[in-house]
Amino acid sequence: MTEIPTTEAAEFWEARYAGEQRVWSGRPNPLLVREVNGLVPGSALDLGCGEGADAVWLASRGWRVTGVDISPTALERAAGHAADAGVSDRVAWERHELGVTFPDGVFDLVSAQFLMSPVPLDQDGVLRRAAAAVAPGGTLLIAMHAGWPSWQDEAPFDVDFPTLDGVLASLALPEGDWKVETREAVRKPCPSPEGVEGFREDNVWRIRRIGS
Repeated sequence: MTEIPTTEAAEFWEARYAGEQRVWSGRPNPLLVREVNGLVPGSALDLGCGEGADAVWLASRGWRVTGVDISPTALERAAGHAADAGVSDRVAWERHELGVTFPDGVFDLVSAQFLMSPVPLDQDGVLRRAAAAVAPGGTLLIAMHAGWPSWQDEAPFDVDFPTLDGVLASLALPEGDWKVETREAVRKPCPSPEGVEGFREDNVWRIRRIGS
């Protein structure tokens, strides 16, 4: 794994993962599953892979995956899940603080699922580097929360939720070189920890780089 210096972001995310037995559900992100199901498997880059659910799901469907995260604990768990699923030979794990370091190479799919952080993150810069890492004919897939859950009265931390148009503008993709195939706000059920019914909206973009 790539060595990176200890920073506020590195300390925050390592403490988050080390402080719990499991942070995420272990299931792949539904928007990833929906948008990728029709794509031909090739090479994939999973940015902010966490405990590896998306990367393992992609590998189980024939993709060769590079999973990237800032937390060593998250990457260790991800590698364990890949081994349990029998796909270790199809997944490589790299440690990066996105916005500071970034994986080398180009990929048929670059996925950034909910790459949002309560500690500093150059989100626009990371997404532009993500776009640059898409091979000709490949796909950039981004999903972001569009706001807090409907039952959330106070924001737990300050965050600027990206808009559908705002992300496309910040990417500054050359006209004619890319095709936007999905640009959509999706509402999903989202009950509170106390069981209060509610919903949350997410935004998803699937953008194909034109080429052969």
